[in-house]
Amino acid sequence: MRNSPMDNTSTLVFTLSGLNGTEKYRIPLFVVTFLCYSLIWVANVTIIVTIIMDKNFHEPMYICLCNLCVNGLFGTAGFFPKFLSDLLSSAHVISYAGCLLQGFVVHASLTADLSILLLMAFDRYVAICRPLMYHSVMTRQRLSVMIFFSWFIPLQLNALGPIATSTIRLCGSHIPKLYCINFLVNRLACTPFIADIIIPSFNYTFYLGHFVVVFLSYINIIKTCLKSREGWDKFMKTCLPHIICLIIFTVSITFDLMYVRFGSNLAEGVKNFLAIECLIIPPLFNPVIYGLKLTKIRNRLLQTVRLNPK
Repeated sequence: MRNSPMDNTSTLVFTLSGLNGTEKYRIPLFVVTFLCYSLIWVANVTIIVTIIMDKNFHEPMYICLCNLCVNGLFGTAGFFPKFLSDLLSSAHVISYAGCLLQGFVVHASLTADLSILLLMAFDRYVAICRPLMYHSVMTRQRLSVMIFFSWFIPLQLNALGPIATSTIRLCGSHIPKLYCINFLVNRLACTPFIADIIIPSFNYTFYLGHFVVVFLSYINIIKTCLKSREGWDKFMKTCLPHIICLIIFTVSITFDLMYVRFGSNLAEGVKNFLAIECLIIPPLFNPVIYGLKLTKIRNRLLQTVRLNPK
């Protein structure tokens, strides 16, 4: 049975679930979470600074990688600080505005990830399948425009959800998750509203198209690379990290969708894992994978940390 309508959203506070029954493990969980967040910062900032400071990396592939790392920090900033605060608090609450903002940051980061991965797939497609056209297609001006839209479009599309949500009347204040997402806030609406169907449907369709384009791009890349040993070596050195990161992202998003669809039927620990792995695994593993697999970045990092013999 729903509660009475809540009209004064400026004072509305949501309660978050997921940490119930973990009182004995709060400090260990805080330490592990803090270390994980610190590793995410160290790994991503290392790649970002390396690419910015070294002019040899001012190429489309590395500039896209830099943006991918920046987006990883953006997305995790929407989750980790609040989660760390909740681990040290007995009350797991968030304001109405804070909830909408957190949902916006998380969703915008995930969709921007896919947009940047699409841009990276396009870059590799032109470099391998249309090498003679590469420098005329991937100009600095065109790359700047594509990167701008890889950020602008996700931010705009994901702003529509919170804007629509802010206009509805709510009949509840409990979010059954460690953090806020617009889908769960919309389920608290007193009556169904059409934007709750149209906006997510459009966004899902739009980004499903991204997946299809990325998939087709790599199919063509693999076909081209199989024609020669040199092409295959180039694929393994420059494209394999992209594919690994895309697989990690796809698996993470699949887990998150499983949570939304089947979360109420799962154990609390499983629900928490499904809820946060998309905010931990890609931001942590993306810079590590690229740092290890891309030879130029790996060599540059080794050169930086190597002690000079006296």
